[in-house]
Amino acid sequence: MNVLAIKSSGDHTSISVILNQEINTFSMSHERKERPDWDLFLSSIGHNKTFKLKDIDLFAFANSQNSYTATRTIASFMKGIAVAIDKPLIVITDKGEVFDAAEVAKEAKQNFLASGSNHKKFDPNLANPTYDETNFKKLDE
Repeated sequence: MNVLAIKSSGDHTSISVILNQEINTFSMSHERKERPDWDLFLSSIGHNKTFKLKDIDLFAFANSQNSYTATRTIASFMKGIAVAIDKPLIVITDKGEVFDAAEVAKEAKQNFLASGSNHKKFDPNLANPTYDETNFKKLDE
């Protein structure tokens, strides 16, 4: 099973792909208001060399409470891909700063397989970030 996952804390973003049993991850620190170059991230984990997006069986992103904007951006990006190629999308609850895209990918794969590979349960149109409003931080605080 091939899984592609992304996680961002707002100033650090990581992407990971599981191709069968191998995991390849790329991460980068960046300014909080800077949006990652998705082509750079994808090519850094082997897109167009070792896999194509259509080869991915499952997409996932971390529902991070650290950055509302980064999480919405990633959700939109992943939803667009998953809908376009008719693949499931899983939202994984972010477990903190140590939690990276590789962990998101592993947990997504485990959850998907535990569901009996139920594509309908992980409809990309229903994969929305959720937020605990008490955790929001303004940049100028």
